Amino acid sequence: MVTLDERPQLIDALSALRDRVAAVRLPLPLPDVPRARQTRAELLAQLDDYLVPRLKDPDAPLLAVVGGSTGAGKSTLVNSLVGRRVSEAGVLRPTTRTPVLVCHPEDHHWFAGLRVLPQLTRVWLPQTDDEHPAAEVPDSEDNALRVETAATLPRGLALLDAPDIDSLVVENRLLAAELMCAADIWVMVTTASRYADAVPWHLLRTAKEYDATLVTVLDRVPHQVVGEVSRQYGALLDKAGLGDVPRFTVPELPESTGGGSGLLPESAVAALRGWLAHRAEDPAARQQAVSRTASGVIDSLDARLPELAGAVAAQYAASVRLTGAVEAAYRGQGARVRKELGKGAVLAGDARARWRAYPRDSSAEELLDALTESLAALLHCAVSAAEEGIREVHRREPAAAALRTVPAGADREVAERIGLEVRRWRRVLEELAEEEVRGVEKPAGRGAARAALPDAETVAGLLAASHHGGRRARPAGERLAELLGAQAALRLRDKGGDLVLTHVDRVLHAERDRRLAPLDALGVTPEPQAELIAALSVLQKEK
Repeated sequence: MVTLDERPQLIDALSALRDRVAAVRLPLPLPDVPRARQTRAELLAQLDDYLVPRLKDPDAPLLAVVGGSTGAGKSTLVNSLVGRRVSEAGVLRPTTRTPVLVCHPEDHHWFAGLRVLPQLTRVWLPQTDDEHPAAEVPDSEDNALRVETAATLPRGLALLDAPDIDSLVVENRLLAAELMCAADIWVMVTTASRYADAVPWHLLRTAKEYDATLVTVLDRVPHQVVGEVSRQYGALLDKAGLGDVPRFTVPELPESTGGGSGLLPESAVAALRGWLAHRAEDPAARQQAVSRTASGVIDSLDARLPELAGAVAAQYAASVRLTGAVEAAYRGQGARVRKELGKGAVLAGDARARWRAYPRDSSAEELLDALTESLAALLHCAVSAAEEGIREVHRREPAAAALRTVPAGADREVAERIGLEVRRWRRVLEELAEEEVRGVEKPAGRGAARAALPDAETVAGLLAASHHGGRRARPAGERLAELLGAQAALRLRDKGGDLVLTHVDRVLHAERDRRLAPLDALGVTPEPQAELIAALSVLQKEK
């Protein structure tokens, strides 16, 4: 069991662990993600709102959080324990929206700041005395904690009336769970008509899992069935391994009904008030309560952290699968395009007709235009095939739901990008041809010699045909050798071959990277898993 003396190494280990938990991201919608996200949220809440603050300030007042389902009478119970109306109760559900914390006036400083529940803004109603300066209540109390003081509470004890754990409002349910994680003592309130419901038992099982200091209140029990209901409830607790949990029964009274606006008689809550006061005022009882809860939370990390680390590992594994599917699809299409280029697939359709008509009925520019369009079409088909392969994998991969779908009009944008890159290839090809033609000119060449120089556009057309036409375009290479010389033609063809493959790779790599960008933006990496386990290992040594 953790002793609440000053343990700076333990606090440092918990703080480091907290940072590792906060760094966890679970963006991919895998089957275990909802549970893992809940685990992460609960861990942060317990570390930020309870464990680290409690170890830093072991002498801070006990915080007893009163939780339960809708209509259980939590607010009426808190009001009755305090002796005046501090929390709004009523028949409209959910009533409790802004949680209310009540403490002794001399303990106010412990809760007015952000020592616990730092994410909640403190508000309080204007005081009628000079005990505290008045503060304005904001128009909207969302994400707020109302702090009240009452001298009727013993020093060293604070009560927190939490929202309903089964509230119709999602934010209320989440806040209720978070507030329970900040408790030294869990006060679980249920009723004679709802004590067997799933919601209160989820809270009870969670408290047992954490070995938290727990007390239950069976509220609004009709006098006629007090014995029977109490016996049945006790049997359920025994069956759940919670038979040693302190139980208090509050009978159904006129003050419990009619909207719950009244205060219960002193006798109805005296036993519970005495139990809570004893925990606050008796040093041994106080030490037992907080040490049990703190130790339970710390011990629970041994199972919960590896579970969270496993969820992180599953995220990375899914990310690797998604990345691999994209890379494999484009790698396969890249190999296919190279094979098709070698077979002369670009010299097809209009390009083939232009080549057959060249040079009598088709110019070098028309041939180059047709080859450019044919190369663009081949690349467009390759990208489309890669995308279809990726979609097929994604249909079997739940994690792919996190990636944005291809929007309408995307195919047109792909065609535009490919067209732009192929035109760049053509422009550089023409520049290569022009450079080679300039090199053919002899220094002393004039007149007829200059007129015999090859046309750069012709050289570019023949060069493109020789690369894209396969065996059918062998005459193009022979013609280049006649125009430039065998050595110059061979050199130019090598440069042209490298050029077309460079631009083919640019197209496919750009589309691949574009497809991977949403996944990369999620930032799923393997490091958080190792960091979680390492931080847990350090904590285990310091316990």
